[in-house]
Amino acid sequence: MLNFLESEFTPAKPDKAAFHIIPAPYEKSVSYGSGTKLGPKTIIESSQQLEKIQRGKKPGAKGIYTAHPASTLKAIEKAVSYAIACKSLPFTLGGEHTVTLGAIRALKARLGSEIGLIQFDAHADLRFAYEDNPLSHASVMRRVSELGIPIAQFGTRSYCEEEQAYRKDRKNKITFHDAEELFLRFKENRKTKLLPANFPKKIYLSFDIDGLDSSIMPATGTPVPGGLLWYQTLSLLTELTKGRTIIGMDLVEYAPIKGFHAYDFTAATLAYEMMALV
Repeated sequence: MLNFLESEFTPAKPDKAAFHIIPAPYEKSVSYGSGTKLGPKTIIESSQQLEKIQRGKKPGAKGIYTAHPASTLKAIEKAVSYAIACKSLPFTLGGEHTVTLGAIRALKARLGSEIGLIQFDAHADLRFAYEDNPLSHASVMRRVSELGIPIAQFGTRSYCEEEQAYRKDRKNKITFHDAEELFLRFKENRKTKLLPANFPKKIYLSFDIDGLDSSIMPATGTPVPGGLLWYQTLSLLTELTKGRTIIGMDLVEYAPIKGFHAYDFTAATLAYEMMALV
């Protein structure tokens, strides 16, 4: 398997890398379109076409190590834990969104509970269980929330009554800004506050690629219209992470469409843009 962006940077040794790219071809509960297990490999292959400089930054120069694929939650947890031990930032490439739980378990065990999760997603993923599966991709944020970790959701626009009620209950510590609200914020140049004052300074960034509008990213199992556009996304990522420490991240739910290289390249570019935030 190729290493992420090895066309531009010599792969770093694990203990010398700023980033550990962790391919996680985990796909156990997809409920509409499939193919997320092919996402990590395709993103890494497409990364070979990236330029080393992205919007004036060169994050790959800090060293990138690409781990062996981790196809179970336990393997993901182990790979993330190893990245932390190497003092590197773990970046998991999914696979379905359930992979986030493995990463969060490792981070919580290593770093404690003072972690906040920032989620970009079309869906809330807060169902107690979906199709009788508590480890469904539609339930992953419920499992994260049950670990006591505050969550801030951005771009959401598809959720059930159960999820709506759960995130409105203040004791669950869910902040949310739906896609339509964010559209109006950009249209009217509003300067509204996006995160509560007490949101943790150490953050995990979880990006479900269906958070992007389906007009620019249909290559996902559950595409939803009305999502975020490219520069809106980059603006939000920059604003939300400013003054905070990113301790881990993931990019999930990418399901390649054969022959459509633009979507592969968009996913790889988004991954590198996320690395440039660090």
